[in-house]
Amino acid sequence: MSNVIQFYDIPGNATPDKAWSPNTWKTRYTLNFKGIPYKTIWVEYPDIASVCKEIGAEPTSIRPDGPYYTLPVIHDPSTGKTISDSAAIARYLDKTYPDTPVVIPPETDALHAAFNFAFSEAIVRALAPIMLPATNAQLNPRSEEFFRRTREESAGGVKLEDWAPPGSEKRAKAWEKIRAGFGQIAKWLSADGNDKLLFLGDKVSYADITIVGWVIWVKRVLGPDSAEWKDFETWDDGKWAKQLALFEKYEVVPDA
Repeated sequence: MSNVIQFYDIPGNATPDKAWSPNTWKTRYTLNFKGIPYKTIWVEYPDIASVCKEIGAEPTSIRPDGPYYTLPVIHDPSTGKTISDSAAIARYLDKTYPDTPVVIPPETDALHAAFNFAFSEAIVRALAPIMLPATNAQLNPRSEEFFRRTREESAGGVKLEDWAPPGSEKRAKAWEKIRAGFGQIAKWLSADGNDKLLFLGDKVSYADITIVGWVIWVKRVLGPDSAEWKDFETWDDGKWAKQLALFEKYEVVPDA
Protein backbone atom coordinates (compact mmCIF):
# COMPACT_ATOMS: atom_id res chain seq x y z
CA MET A 1 0.00 0.00 0.00
CA SER A 2 1.23 3.50 -0.83
CA ASN A 3 2.52 5.67 2.00
CA VAL A 4 1.12 8.80 0.34
CA ILE A 5 -1.17 10.80 2.62
CA GLN A 6 -4.87 10.33 1.90
CA PHE A 7 -6.65 13.68 1.96
CA TYR A 8 -10.45 13.66 2.25
CA ASP A 9 -12.25 16.53 0.50
CA ILE A 10 -15.76 17.41 -0.71
CA PRO A 11 -16.32 17.71 -4.48
CA GLY A 12 -18.14 20.55 -6.18
CA ASN A 13 -18.71 21.88 -9.68
CA ALA A 14 -17.58 25.50 -9.36
CA THR A 15 -14.26 24.64 -11.03
CA PRO A 16 -13.01 21.69 -13.12
CA ASP A 17 -10.69 20.50 -10.33
CA LYS A 18 -13.70 20.10 -7.95
CA ALA A 19 -12.01 21.89 -4.99
CA TRP A 20 -14.03 24.64 -3.33
CA SER A 21 -14.35 24.15 0.46
CA PRO A 22 -12.62 26.82 2.58
CA ASN A 23 -11.79 24.40 5.36
CA THR A 24 -10.36 21.73 3.10
CA TRP A 25 -8.49 24.37 1.09
CA LYS A 26 -6.63 25.24 4.30
CA THR A 27 -5.29 21.69 4.41
CA ARG A 28 -4.68 21.53 0.66
CA TYR A 29 -2.71 24.79 0.77
CA THR A 30 -0.72 23.47 3.74
CA LEU A 31 0.16 20.21 1.99
CA ASN A 32 1.09 22.01 -1.22
CA PHE A 33 3.15 24.65 0.60
CA LYS A 34 5.05 21.94 2.46
CA GLY A 35 5.52 19.91 -0.71
CA ILE A 36 4.09 16.77 0.87
CA PRO A 37 2.65 14.29 -1.67
CA TYR A 38 -0.97 13.30 -1.17
CA LYS A 39 -3.95 11.72 -2.86
CA THR A 40 -7.40 13.31 -2.76
CA ILE A 41 -10.33 11.11 -1.83
CA TRP A 42 -13.62 12.81 -2.69
CA VAL A 43 -16.51 12.32 -0.26
CA GLU A 44 -20.08 13.54 -0.74
CA TYR A 45 -21.74 15.24 2.24
CA PRO A 46 -24.11 12.38 3.22
CA ASP A 47 -21.13 10.01 3.39
CA ILE A 48 -18.81 12.11 5.57
CA ALA A 49 -19.86 10.63 8.92
CA SER A 50 -19.69 7.00 7.77
CA VAL A 51 -16.34 7.49 6.03
CA CYS A 52 -14.87 9.22 9.09
CA LYS A 53 -16.03 6.42 11.37
CA GLU A 54 -14.65 3.81 8.96
CA ILE A 55 -11.16 5.35 8.90
CA GLY A 56 -11.10 6.19 12.60
CA ALA A 57 -11.36 9.97 12.31
CA GLU A 58 -12.43 11.81 15.44
CA PRO A 59 -15.54 14.03 15.32
CA THR A 60 -14.72 17.73 15.28
CA SER A 61 -17.49 18.57 17.75
CA ILE A 62 -20.21 17.02 19.86
CA ARG A 63 -23.74 18.30 19.25
CA PRO A 64 -26.98 17.58 21.14
CA ASP A 65 -27.76 14.80 18.66
CA GLY A 66 -24.30 13.26 18.92
CA PRO A 67 -20.82 13.42 17.34
CA TYR A 68 -20.42 15.76 14.36
CA TYR A 69 -17.96 14.77 11.63
CA THR A 70 -16.47 17.20 9.15
CA LEU A 71 -13.75 17.40 6.51
CA PRO A 72 -10.86 17.87 6.04
CA VAL A 73 -9.42 14.66 7.37
CA ILE A 74 -6.09 13.10 6.48
CA HIS A 75 -4.87 9.54 6.93
CA ASP A 76 -1.11 9.11 6.96
CA PRO A 77 -0.18 5.48 6.17
CA SER A 78 3.45 6.12 7.18
CA THR A 79 2.40 6.66 10.81
CA GLY A 80 -1.06 5.08 10.84
CA LYS A 81 -2.51 8.36 12.14
CA THR A 82 -5.87 9.78 11.10
CA ILE A 83 -6.30 13.48 11.88
CA SER A 84 -9.46 15.64 11.78
CA ASP A 85 -9.70 19.46 11.62
CA SER A 86 -7.51 21.69 9.46
CA ALA A 87 -5.62 23.32 12.35
CA ALA A 88 -4.91 19.95 13.99
CA ILE A 89 -3.73 18.66 10.62
CA ALA A 90 -1.36 21.63 10.24
CA ARG A 91 0.12 20.96 13.69
CA TYR A 92 0.47 17.25 12.90
CA LEU A 93 2.26 17.96 9.62
CA ASP A 94 4.62 20.43 11.31
CA LYS A 95 5.56 17.82 13.91
CA THR A 96 5.68 14.77 11.66
CA TYR A 97 7.47 16.38 8.71
CA PRO A 98 9.99 18.73 10.38
CA ASP A 99 12.04 19.13 7.20
CA THR A 100 9.13 20.99 5.55
CA PRO A 101 8.29 24.68 6.15
CA VAL A 102 6.63 25.17 9.54
CA VAL A 103 3.24 26.92 9.38
CA ILE A 104 2.57 27.18 13.12
CA PRO A 105 5.88 28.05 14.80
CA PRO A 106 5.77 26.81 18.42
CA GLU A 107 6.03 30.33 19.82
CA THR A 108 2.90 31.32 17.86
CA ASP A 109 0.74 28.32 18.73
CA ALA A 110 -1.47 30.06 21.29
CA LEU A 111 -1.70 33.14 19.08
CA HIS A 112 -2.84 30.98 16.18
CA ALA A 113 -5.55 29.46 18.36
CA ALA A 114 -6.70 32.95 19.35
CA PHE A 115 -6.55 34.10 15.72
CA ASN A 116 -8.75 31.21 14.64
CA PHE A 117 -11.44 32.26 17.12
CA ALA A 118 -11.20 35.96 16.23
CA PHE A 119 -11.24 35.24 12.50
CA SER A 120 -14.35 33.12 12.87
CA GLU A 121 -16.10 35.90 14.76
CA ALA A 122 -15.08 38.55 12.21
CA ILE A 123 -15.55 36.66 8.95
CA VAL A 124 -17.02 33.18 8.98
CA ARG A 125 -20.49 34.06 10.28
CA ALA A 126 -20.67 37.10 8.01
CA LEU A 127 -20.03 34.99 4.91
CA ALA A 128 -22.85 32.52 5.53
CA PRO A 129 -25.90 34.38 4.09
CA ILE A 130 -24.25 34.84 0.70
CA MET A 131 -21.80 31.97 0.46
CA LEU A 132 -23.84 29.02 1.74
CA PRO A 133 -26.60 29.38 -0.88
CA ALA A 134 -23.96 29.83 -3.59
CA THR A 135 -22.09 26.79 -2.32
CA ASN A 136 -25.24 24.69 -2.38
CA ALA A 137 -25.83 25.55 -6.03
CA GLN A 138 -22.53 24.00 -7.15
CA LEU A 139 -22.73 20.73 -5.22
CA ASN A 140 -23.46 17.33 -6.71
CA PRO A 141 -27.10 16.19 -6.28
CA ARG A 142 -26.66 13.97 -3.19
CA SER A 143 -24.60 16.60 -1.41
CA GLU A 144 -26.95 19.38 -2.52
CA GLU A 145 -29.95 17.68 -0.92
CA PHE A 146 -28.07 17.05 2.33
CA PHE A 147 -26.53 20.53 2.46
CA ARG A 148 -29.85 22.27 1.74
CA ARG A 149 -31.78 20.24 4.28
CA THR A 150 -29.30 20.67 7.11
CA ARG A 151 -28.62 24.37 6.49
CA GLU A 152 -32.28 25.26 6.13
CA GLU A 153 -33.06 23.36 9.34
CA SER A 154 -30.40 25.41 11.14
CA ALA A 155 -32.02 28.58 9.79
CA GLY A 156 -35.47 27.74 11.10
CA GLY A 157 -36.72 26.45 7.77
CA VAL A 158 -35.86 29.55 5.73
CA LYS A 159 -35.07 28.58 2.13
CA LEU A 160 -31.46 29.16 1.09
CA GLU A 161 -32.68 31.30 -1.80
CA ASP A 162 -34.26 33.70 0.71
CA TRP A 163 -31.18 34.23 2.86
CA ALA A 164 -29.70 37.02 0.75
CA PRO A 165 -31.26 37.12 -2.73
CA PRO A 166 -29.25 38.88 -5.47
CA GLY A 167 -30.19 42.55 -5.68
CA SER A 168 -31.89 42.60 -2.28
CA GLU A 169 -31.22 44.87 0.67
CA LYS A 170 -30.46 41.72 2.68
CA ARG A 171 -27.62 40.90 0.32
CA ALA A 172 -26.24 44.44 0.31
CA LYS A 173 -26.15 44.44 4.11
CA ALA A 174 -24.57 40.98 4.23
CA TRP A 175 -21.91 42.02 1.71
CA GLU A 176 -21.09 45.14 3.70
CA LYS A 177 -20.72 43.03 6.84
CA ILE A 178 -18.21 40.80 5.05
CA ARG A 179 -16.30 43.86 3.89
CA ALA A 180 -16.21 45.25 7.43
CA GLY A 181 -14.85 41.94 8.72
CA PHE A 182 -12.01 41.89 6.23
CA GLY A 183 -11.36 45.53 7.03
CA GLN A 184 -10.85 44.54 10.65
CA ILE A 185 -8.30 41.90 9.64
CA ALA A 186 -6.49 44.46 7.49
CA LYS A 187 -6.07 46.54 10.65
CA TRP A 188 -4.53 43.55 12.44
CA LEU A 189 -1.99 43.20 9.64
CA SER A 190 -0.97 46.85 9.93
CA ALA A 191 -1.09 47.09 13.73
CA ASP A 192 2.63 47.97 13.90
CA GLY A 193 2.24 50.75 11.34
CA ASN A 194 3.58 48.64 8.48
CA ASP A 195 1.20 47.38 5.82
CA LYS A 196 1.90 43.65 5.48
CA LEU A 197 0.43 40.82 3.42
CA LEU A 198 1.64 38.11 5.81
CA PHE A 199 1.18 37.98 9.57
CA LEU A 200 4.79 37.01 10.26
CA GLY A 201 6.19 39.60 7.88
CA ASP A 202 8.15 37.57 5.34
CA LYS A 203 7.11 34.06 6.41
CA VAL A 204 3.95 32.19 5.50
CA SER A 205 1.99 31.03 8.54
CA TYR A 206 -1.22 29.13 9.10
CA ALA A 207 -3.01 32.43 9.79
CA ASP A 208 -2.29 33.46 6.19
CA ILE A 209 -3.36 30.05 4.92
CA THR A 210 -6.61 30.41 6.86
CA ILE A 211 -7.40 33.72 5.17
CA VAL A 212 -6.64 32.54 1.63
CA GLY A 213 -8.66 29.38 2.26
CA TRP A 214 -11.74 31.51 2.79
CA VAL A 215 -10.88 34.00 0.04
CA ILE A 216 -10.47 31.24 -2.55
CA TRP A 217 -13.94 30.00 -1.56
CA VAL A 218 -15.41 33.40 -2.40
CA LYS A 219 -13.56 33.58 -5.72
CA ARG A 220 -14.32 30.06 -6.88
CA VAL A 221 -17.94 29.78 -5.78
CA LEU A 222 -19.13 33.28 -6.72
CA GLY A 223 -16.93 33.14 -9.83
CA PRO A 224 -13.85 35.17 -10.82
CA ASP A 225 -15.93 37.19 -13.29
CA SER A 226 -18.78 37.96 -10.89
CA ALA A 227 -19.46 41.57 -9.93
CA GLU A 228 -19.10 40.67 -6.26
CA TRP A 229 -15.66 39.12 -6.71
CA LYS A 230 -14.56 42.11 -8.80
CA ASP A 231 -15.62 44.32 -5.90
CA PHE A 232 -13.94 42.04 -3.34
CA GLU A 233 -10.63 42.33 -5.22
CA THR A 234 -10.55 46.08 -4.54
CA TRP A 235 -11.08 45.88 -0.78
CA ASP A 236 -8.36 47.22 1.52
CA ASP A 237 -6.25 48.45 -1.41
CA GLY A 238 -6.44 45.05 -3.06
CA LYS A 239 -4.81 43.29 -0.10
CA TRP A 240 -6.80 40.06 -0.35
CA ALA A 241 -6.33 39.68 -4.09
CA LYS A 242 -2.59 40.29 -3.59
CA GLN A 243 -2.43 37.77 -0.78
CA LEU A 244 -4.28 35.21 -2.88
CA ALA A 245 -1.81 35.83 -5.73
CA LEU A 246 1.07 34.98 -3.36
CA PHE A 247 -0.47 31.53 -2.93
CA GLU A 248 -1.31 30.95 -6.59
CA LYS A 249 1.47 28.38 -7.05
CA TYR A 250 -0.04 26.37 -4.17
CA GLU A 251 -3.56 26.50 -5.62
CA VAL A 252 -3.26 23.11 -7.24
CA VAL A 253 -5.17 19.84 -7.09
CA PRO A 254 -2.50 17.36 -8.22
CA ASP A 255 -4.83 14.46 -8.91
CA ALA A 256 -7.83 16.38 -10.28
